[in-house]
Amino acid sequence: MQIVKPILSEMKLKPTIMKLSDKTISVLKNFSSINQSILFKEGNKLRTISLMKNILAEATISEEFMRDFGIYDLNQFLNGLSLHSSPELDFTNESYVVIREGGSRSKYFFADPNVIVTPPEKEITLPSEDVSFELSTAVLDKLLKAAAVYQLPDVSAVGEAGVVKLVVRDKKNDTSNRHEEVVGETSDEFSFNFKVENIKVLPGTYDVIVSQKLLSRFTSKNQDLTYYIALEPDSTFG
Repeated sequence: MQIVKPILSEMKLKPTIMKLSDKTISVLKNFSSINQSILFKEGNKLRTISLMKNILAEATISEEFMRDFGIYDLNQFLNGLSLHSSPELDFTNESYVVIREGGSRSKYFFADPNVIVTPPEKEITLPSEDVSFELSTAVLDKLLKAAAVYQLPDVSAVGEAGVVKLVVRDKKNDTSNRHEEVVGETSDEFSFNFKVENIKVLPGTYDVIVSQKLLSRFTSKNQDLTYYIALEPDSTFG
């Protein structure tokens, strides 16, 4: 009698042990400033949204996660990783991750996804694309420094006299200090207003597109990273 051995299909199993790159850790630190909690989804995309739902960020990373899991205090989790010089993450257990290096071990439990404010599943699109400009690292850094030095709460993309300029100021005070940087040309007149505290983007150069429907998109030219940031209701166009 001939014994026929079953043919086993080769399944590509996602690894349960991984390391996070410095670039991914940098993205996660930035995301923790937008929302202290995050729901990691299976795959290589990270997404987060602020509690006020006025900032949404998404990035594609080099690592790939094998399952969904929630971290309630992302900053605490990242600080835990910093206890090690080159930690491995072991996701074998569904309830927690083991952070290990040599003879050192930490067990970090996952959070209930229901307690985490998460972005909508539907892909975000701008309702219109009315103004665009490039925002360089140098200009972004100078604007944020000026806002801190002069203690200014607002940053506006202003179109007037043929140019687009970014202005940090206090909109409610006509005699407040201000700093401005020209970033492009335009034939339109507008004032797209943001809160400085909402510009929580990683250092880098961004292609910025603004919709008069009170939404903007910051797309990094350095990595696969995008932010959607809401405008203030008193913004004007035309």
